[in-house]
Amino acid sequence: MAEQFLGFDLSTQQLKGIIVKSDLKLVHEAKVDFDADLAKYGIEKGVLTNAAEGEVFAPVAMFLEAIDLVLERLTEQGADFSKVQGISGAGMQHGTVFWGKDAETLLGGLDAGKTLVEQLQGGSKGERKGAFSHPFSPNWQDASTQKQCEGFDRALRDPKNLAEATGSKAHHRFSGPQIMRFHDKYPEAYKATSRISLVSSFLASIFLGRVAPIDISDVCGANLWDIKNGRWHEDLLATAAGAHGVADLKTKLGDVPEDGGGSFGAISPYFVARYKFPASAQIIPFTGDNPSTILALPLRASDAIVSLGTSTTFLMSTPQYKPDPAYHFMNHPTTPGLYMFMLCYKNGGLAREHIRDAINKQSPSCSTASEAWDRFNATATSTPVLGQTDPSTDPMRLGLYFPRPEIVPAVKEGTWRFLYKPSTHDLSPISSSDHDSAAWPVPSADARAILESQFLSLRLRSQSLVSAQGTLPPQPRRIYLVGGGAVNPAIAALAGAVLGGADGVFQLDIGGNACALGAAYKAAWGVGRKPGEPFEDFLEARWSEETFVRRIGDGYQEGVWERYGEAVRGLAEVEARAMEERGEGRVRTENAGERVGR
Repeated sequence: MAEQFLGFDLSTQQLKGIIVKSDLKLVHEAKVDFDADLAKYGIEKGVLTNAAEGEVFAPVAMFLEAIDLVLERLTEQGADFSKVQGISGAGMQHGTVFWGKDAETLLGGLDAGKTLVEQLQGGSKGERKGAFSHPFSPNWQDASTQKQCEGFDRALRDPKNLAEATGSKAHHRFSGPQIMRFHDKYPEAYKATSRISLVSSFLASIFLGRVAPIDISDVCGANLWDIKNGRWHEDLLATAAGAHGVADLKTKLGDVPEDGGGSFGAISPYFVARYKFPASAQIIPFTGDNPSTILALPLRASDAIVSLGTSTTFLMSTPQYKPDPAYHFMNHPTTPGLYMFMLCYKNGGLAREHIRDAINKQSPSCSTASEAWDRFNATATSTPVLGQTDPSTDPMRLGLYFPRPEIVPAVKEGTWRFLYKPSTHDLSPISSSDHDSAAWPVPSADARAILESQFLSLRLRSQSLVSAQGTLPPQPRRIYLVGGGAVNPAIAALAGAVLGGADGVFQLDIGGNACALGAAYKAAWGVGRKPGEPFEDFLEARWSEETFVRRIGDGYQEGVWERYGEAVRGLAEVEARAMEERGEGRVRTENAGERVGR
């Protein structure tokens, strides 16, 4: 019997389940759309909101109902769960689930004749306790914890020290500040809480039949884990726990195993009896959505994924731990000694579209969506590098384009245009009266400038993490583009020119399945790996690059890459000017743009 492996992706708006064979080929796929299928929970785009307090949260019962429903839909497609030998999953990062005192008893005694929600939800008026001390899970979009974030910053004196310890500065969505606010707002519910899960470990718990440990990578999205020392950070636990004490919170959170592929144990008897899974099927650690994304391909150290949607996300696997408040570091979900580096930007596709539309207004309208980009692309690629017709005399054009408040750097919306002379580091602002000048014709000069600025920002923040590639200077080995912008040839060309890429620029085409595929691959590795076999080696031996990857552009171009290296310093100075003018400090909506399709 050919082995199969099941992977889940529990995101804000849906639960997806996929099954792959031992050769990693996809055989079944099903999803539950929360708004379409479970609208009875009153959600919109998968969540409930309390705008007065900035709260965004989801009913845990909705997740439970979705699990049974997605398994039923896989069954209807002909899935034979008796072939499944391993299960893993991805959960939206930073969401928290609060288990009640009866959780383990209920999870371990599920009746296969009833649904999950019938047995775990609890009564609507409290006549039946259920498995949860609180019926809702704070969502990654939640922005209610400003006060708590300030407390976390103070705990280690400043955001830089906090990032050094935990991989990130304090963020509204992170589980540490969320737990701190939870016990302040719901003290009785906190006392009744036996365990606290992340969304990923909650989902693993359901299939395991007892509360599962938190994953070694996903735990880094909590502002509670001491990454360098591999343990809970006592001072930060004390901050989150308050008067309830560190020991109590540590018990609630549980231990965190270091092995991202080590089995938590066999599947719950509930799923054996109800859906005919084999009793031997293993539950492999479920991780966060972003860590799971980098498992959807054999990403090597210094490889980078650039997700180009409405927002921009940059993910890279690196052996270097160099945290900063401007970005995120996490433990790698499968490979000890590697870290996951992540940058999140709100402004991506929307900013590019604004300039595209301005260019198209100067000419007759386009009949198709593809043609709408043609003029933008032609303008961008025909404009000289950094707007310099003669690099020896002409200054560089450097701009920032933020139609929305940005996270990196933390500034309000705005547009900044400067001419920069690398030899003297002089910046000269372009005023509105100069927009028609040869120095910076607007909007035509903006087409190339916006692409350069977006990739220069990525290079600025990742340049210390990449290694020399053979005889080439330090740069990514490969650049993988995903998302809507990945099909744009001008974007691919500029990505390679600015960021480099010794092997080139590639389009990764796995649809919307990256997280679920990464989870299924993780399950296959956890069950089938040889002793000591790294995930990347296991996957590369089975993964079909020609099926999912297409080389779409060159990377390193001698001379051009070095000129962009000079521009990196100029962009840093432009960002500093923007911060002086419109710096926003901590932005209440800082969470946006963390994952395309989340």
